[in-house]
Parts: sequence; C-alpha cells; structure tokens
Amino acid sequence: MTEQLNIAAPFSGTAVAMAFVPDPVFSQEIVGPGIAILAPQDQKVSVHAPISGVITAVFPHAFSIEGPNGHNVLIHLGIDTVELRGAGFTQHASVGDQVNQGDLLIDWDTSIAHASGHSLVCPVVAVQAQAEHLEVLVDADTVVTQNDLIARWN
Repeated sequence: MTEQLNIAAPFSGTAVAMAFVPDPVFSQEIVGPGIAILAPQDQKVSVHAPISGVITAVFPHAFSIEGPNGHNVLIHLGIDTVELRGAGFTQHASVGDQVNQGDLLIDWDTSIAHASGHSLVCPVVAVQAQAEHLEVLVDADTVVTQNDLIARWN
C-alpha cells in the first residue's frame, strides 16, 4: 500500500474545477485528475513545489515532480503558454533536482501571458491517477494561498 501524498498550492490564486480548464487535455482529465488555480493577472507569481520529490521535467511554462511513492504531479502554468517560448518565465530548478514542498521553482510574470491572450488557469494534475484516488480538498472559486493543502492522492 502506498502512503498518501499531500499536494499543496504552488502559488496563491483562485481554485478552478478541472472541467472548466480551457484545454480538453486537462478538462477531460486525459493526463489525470486534479484542480486548477487561476493565477493573478499582471503580477509576478512565485511558483513553488507542491510536493517533495525529484523534478522529472521542467520547461519555462510547466514542470513535474515525482514524489517518494512514485506519484507524479504536473503543474502547467497557463494554457498554450508554450507559445511564449519562455518569455515571462524564470526557472530556478532543473531535471533531477531533489526539491522539498514549498521550494521556489519558477518565477512567472503573468502580464506577458495575459497581454498575449493566454489563459492564466494553471492545472495541478495527479498524472495518470485514478479519479477515485485523488481527493480535491478545495471548492472551485475558493481563494487559496501558496502552500495550502489542495488535494490528497491516496
């Protein structure tokens, strides 16, 4: 039996149900279940590790961390922000880095994405989890603060 994995908010914002993420890959939970957070517009947002573990992928606009139990959590900063080619993002971590929950991973100036018409909705995904194994702990439209517990993966 694997132990549960607590997932914290990577930054402060407003919770959004996955069904309302404007990208079918996330809204249809093709990657996995989760909860999204709407980032504040036209601000510098410090994005932190939602779990402790090893960074398995990092791009300016997204990263994933594998926890000690093998569960992988993906954070995607905005929708279609790959089109920005890194503009507005500053990475502070690399693939293979061991991180602790709350460590700073990326700084994001949301004004660039906002000005380009990109959604600032950020999915926090339990990669390939069964929906019944992810307990979302916040309701949509709830304001969350960085490091608040937002989900539990059992």
